[in-house]
Amino acid sequence: MQRLKIDQDIKPLSEVRTGIAAFIKQVHDTKRPVIITQHGKGVAVLLDAREYEAMQEKLELLTDVQVSINQIENGKGVDHMKAKEKLLSRIKK
Repeated sequence: MQRLKIDQDIKPLSEVRTGIAAFIKQVHDTKRPVIITQHGKGVAVLLDAREYEAMQEKLELLTDVQVSINQIENGKGVDHMKAKEKLLSRIKK
């Protein structure tokens, strides 16, 4: 996802309502989200579907990494050699 451009990517709801097709095209073309405001406060984000999926995949990966770090810190990790032995024994079967 591209970095947000404040002067181009923050739009009031009234403007988005009247020109939604243009904002969908903008999001698709720029790969940047559009922040939708109501009464001067951010209330929603318009995001390209592929960018959303990529963001979800990254979040899942980061969650898995954090779970792994927590497991290692709690003594539930497996050292490299033991993991390698287990993996190789499964492959040989």
